[in-house]
Amino acid sequence: MKEKLHQLKLKYQGKKMAPAFNALHTFLYTPNETTHSGAHVRGADDLKRTMNTVILALVPCLLFGMFNAGYQHYSAINGFPESFSLFDHFLTWDNFLVGITTVLPLVIVSYGIGLGIEFLFAVIKGHEVEEGYLVTGMLVPLIVPVDTPLWMLAIAVAFGVVIGKEVFGGTGMNILNPALTIRAFLFFAYPTWMSGDKVWVHGAVERAGTADAISGETVLGSLAQGSDYSYSLADMFYGFIPGSVGETSTLLIILGGLFLVFSKIASWRIMVSAVVGALAMGLIFNGIVDAGWLPEYSKFYTLMSFPYWQHLLVGGLAFGIVFMATDPVTGSQTNKGKWYYGFFIGFLSVMIRVFNPGYPEGVFLAILLMNVFAPTIDHYVVRGNIKKRLKRFKTATIYPNASDEVDSLKTETA
Repeated sequence: MKEKLHQLKLKYQGKKMAPAFNALHTFLYTPNETTHSGAHVRGADDLKRTMNTVILALVPCLLFGMFNAGYQHYSAINGFPESFSLFDHFLTWDNFLVGITTVLPLVIVSYGIGLGIEFLFAVIKGHEVEEGYLVTGMLVPLIVPVDTPLWMLAIAVAFGVVIGKEVFGGTGMNILNPALTIRAFLFFAYPTWMSGDKVWVHGAVERAGTADAISGETVLGSLAQGSDYSYSLADMFYGFIPGSVGETSTLLIILGGLFLVFSKIASWRIMVSAVVGALAMGLIFNGIVDAGWLPEYSKFYTLMSFPYWQHLLVGGLAFGIVFMATDPVTGSQTNKGKWYYGFFIGFLSVMIRVFNPGYPEGVFLAILLMNVFAPTIDHYVVRGNIKKRLKRFKTATIYPNASDEVDSLKTETA
């Protein structure tokens, strides 16, 4: 098999479709080309292996989301069981069948449209197919409601890949996270399909207005309406709640984050600082409510009085912090910059979540905003380091003329 693929590669070598064939070839086997001269850094990891590692961290969230889609569907119809059993009520074939028939098409459309555009641009430009969309294609179906129309997702994916990445030069050149660009397009172009109490549970939209109508309000949606929610802390932590396909299980998200940190794929600085930022904003809101500065009839009262640490258990905050804020292309590159970058993502996420009148969620908007400011943060971090080193050099006793040299350097770089 490998020999036949190699013969086909020689056949297509130098032809217009070579980038597309090489992508399929190297997806199955490692290239057999080796360098013959020069010194090279040897490493076991490359872009494709990095992308596959992230996908492995996302697979548990995907599988859990499939079971949860069926569990929320049948529970909304029949009522939630009084005594919950993991194997009798959640990990069942009926639940999985609903999940695989609703979630798997989202995955297929995401990869089909996205990779198709990647292959098209590679053939037109004559360069190798880039592997950056491997992770984006998995992220997209995990951050949308389970009943998102496939045609709608296809349009959003096309927009996100072309406008969010390819126009900037492809993988490694984009300034915005492509998955979040797709999510933002859906949010602003089709807001009724991205919010409300019907889109989070399979079948709720079709049953709307009928005698057997069902509802699936999220925790944040209930809080935004000023009403209580019926889910326990265990439900919120393990993920037995309505929400986007892959964002509900905080436990699996934490495990995925630890896997990425220990495999040195994602930055722990961004994760920790984002959590600190979210907790800080939540504490500020709780403090305002506890001090009596906000009347109970205010429309922001319920969300502002929500326990600050529970913000990490609901919505897409944990998922965004672990899998999207840590994107090495669109995030800050300097170690110090990562602390500022992550902190403001968490801080702004909770702030937007409370004050957003249309949809009580803010993590994707906060990350996109900080994607834009990430180069500026790194710029000032680097400038600050240069100033500190010039100051130390100027006061060094072993260089008597250091002060004059520093002044001349400042004049040249001004």
